[in-house]
Order: sequence, then structure tokens, then C-alpha cells
Amino acid sequence: MKILHTADWHLGKRLDRFSRLEEQTLIMDEIVHIADENNVDLVLIAGDLFDNFNPSVEAVELFYKTLKRLSLNGKRPVVAISGNHDSPSLISAPDPLARECGIILIGHPKTEIVPFATEYFQITQTKSGFIELSLDGKDSPVRILHTPFANEIRLKEYFGENKEEEINKVLSQMWKELADEFCDDSGINLLMAHLYMNKRGAEILEEPDGEKPIKIGNADLIFSDTIPEQIQYTALGHLHAFQNIGTKEKPVIYSSSPLCYSFSEAGQTKYITVIDAEPGKAISYEKIALKNGRALVRKTFTSVESAVQWLSENPYTFVELTLESETFLTADERRQIYQSHNGIVHLIPKVKNKELTESQSQEINLNQNIEILFKDYFKSKSGGQEANEELMNLFNEILNA
Repeated sequence: MKILHTADWHLGKRLDRFSRLEEQTLIMDEIVHIADENNVDLVLIAGDLFDNFNPSVEAVELFYKTLKRLSLNGKRPVVAISGNHDSPSLISAPDPLARECGIILIGHPKTEIVPFATEYFQITQTKSGFIELSLDGKDSPVRILHTPFANEIRLKEYFGENKEEEINKVLSQMWKELADEFCDDSGINLLMAHLYMNKRGAEILEEPDGEKPIKIGNADLIFSDTIPEQIQYTALGHLHAFQNIGTKEKPVIYSSSPLCYSFSEAGQTKYITVIDAEPGKAISYEKIALKNGRALVRKTFTSVESAVQWLSENPYTFVELTLESETFLTADERRQIYQSHNGIVHLIPKVKNKELTESQSQEINLNQNIEILFKDYFKSKSGGQEANEELMNLFNEILNA
């Protein structure tokens, strides 16, 4: 069986004032084409389907159209769970209708899916947090332990009051009981979750900038040794960089977000994962790089001319631009920079080779000329930048008025 794993779509997400919907439409097309080209039998989407609890009409429309295309109008099952950016009720609401298209939407932890069948597959066993699917033309079933994101209230509701101390223990026990009951070598055994998971004793993985944090200290950190022995592949969502925190034989994979969503992700290649699975055997997988979307780039220049030249040569990017200079940027220089590129997200002026500390305070002579006092004041408030001629003309205009 071939299975596609993707996560963290964040449909509707913006980068500062820039919409990403056009790029997201292209990347959704790319994911659908990869699924079709690889003759994928099943699609797993591990949470953060939208970027917020109240997504735009356009984001919702893109989501449902993409799921319908991924499902081949019901021929290929698609299973999607909610993440920490999603409203679980919004995700679960269309599930009865979505099933007609072979789409299974799971919003809440410990959800028990009502068994159903389509022309092409059926749910043969179900329990809270578990489903087993039998696909036409496949000799073996696929079992999925599913755990959507649970916030603190939902963790207490579903997993008990002592979640800070017990979350690893509770999840481990829940997953083990399900695996012991349903997951033997006669089927393909998977776990899908939207969690902050790490290998015990390993360096803590960082959440990307702009991501709603779900790790508060180590209280919400789940360790990969909680995964039952029977599970052949774990499909995770939340962290935006591709990584396998399991082993080659039993991968535990964050497949990555499909686009770079913050400048902490600048330069990352984004992936989806296509898995080859057989009962009782080690999983093999291929990470497939995604090509669409604008690159996020952090660049530093020492002159406006060099910045404008690079910007002109790299139009299809989003840029965090730092410009080191001796003096404050003029309005004309800022205008020149912004007119050379339509994807400048941040423009950061920085004083070159000048560092001021609080210990470098000096006495102020209030008998000095008002212009000199203003220059000193401006320099102290702008990290050592000198007030340029344009700024001084404006100061004198206000002073004379």
C-alpha cells in the first residue's frame, strides 16, 4: 500500500500584509499531482489544516476542493485530523457529508468514527481514537491510531486533571491498549497525531516563529518512546521542518509544512512523504520536495545600490532586508528600495560599526544650540545613527512653525 503523509497546510495564513492564498493554491495542486503520479492508496493530513479558528471563505473553499481531488471523488480515502490552529468543531462538522466522498475528518481527541462503507473502501473496525479501513483490491487492512491536538482544557477533559505529569503516561497507555487490541502483523499499523513530540534525551526541537506554541516548558512534550511497538509509521504534524525522530525501520516523521511560513524557516526545503507499507515488514518512505511557492530570504546589504540590484534580480521572493548604513535612511532611499521589489516584508535599518551601551551615557549641556541637542537626542534614540539633512530640515520646519 502507498500512503501520502502531509501536514501543516495553514490555509489562509498571511505573511505580515501579504496573502499566501495564490501560492497555497499552487502547492495544493502540486500535492494532488504527486498523489496521482505515485498512485497513492491513502492520504493522511496531520493537522493545522487552517491557520486560525475562523478561516476565510476562500481558504475553506480551497480546503474542500483539495480534499475532493485527493479523494478522487471517493476512490481514495483521505483522513485529516485537527491541529492547534484548527477549530475541532469546524473540522468535524462536515464529516457525515465528507464521508460520501471518502473523506474522514476528525476534530476531537478520542473521537469514535461511526462505521461506514463506500463503493471503494469500508471502515471495518472502530473505537475511540482508532479506525481500521479495508480498501478494495488490497489484501490487508490499514489501522490508524488518531490523536488530534488537544489544548489544556481538552487534555483535562479527555486525559484527566494531572495532564502535566500524566500526558506521556496516559497517551502511552491509550495507544498501547488500542495497538494490543487491533494491531497485529496481518495489517498495516499507523499512528497519526498533532503533537509536540521529541526523542527522549535528544536536543529539544524548536517550534517555528509565528507558530502558536504548544510546548510550555516540558509539560506538553510527548516522547517518541510512548509509541507502541506494533506501529510501523507515525505521521506527525506541528513542526514545520522535515525530520524523522524515530528510526529507519520505524519512522516517526514530521513531513513539514508545504510552504515557508516565517523567516525562521527561510531557506528550508519543504516536503511531503510517500510511504510504501506492507504488513509485518519495515516501512520504506520517500520524501518528495515541493517546488511551488515564493522563497523566504534574509539578506543584509551595506548600500542601497547593492540592495536594489539584488532585489531586481530576485523578484519571486519574500525578503527580510537589513540595510547597514552610517545614517538614517532617507524617504527617497526607502522609496527606491520598495519600488524595486513587491515582496519586502521587513526593512530593517542598522547602524554600521556603531554600538552604544547604557554605560556610554554622557552629560548634556542644555546651553547648546537646539539643533545640536536634537542631533544628540536622535543619535541616542536611534542606536547611534546620525540625523541626515532631510531629517534636520524637517526638524527646523517644525521648530520655525
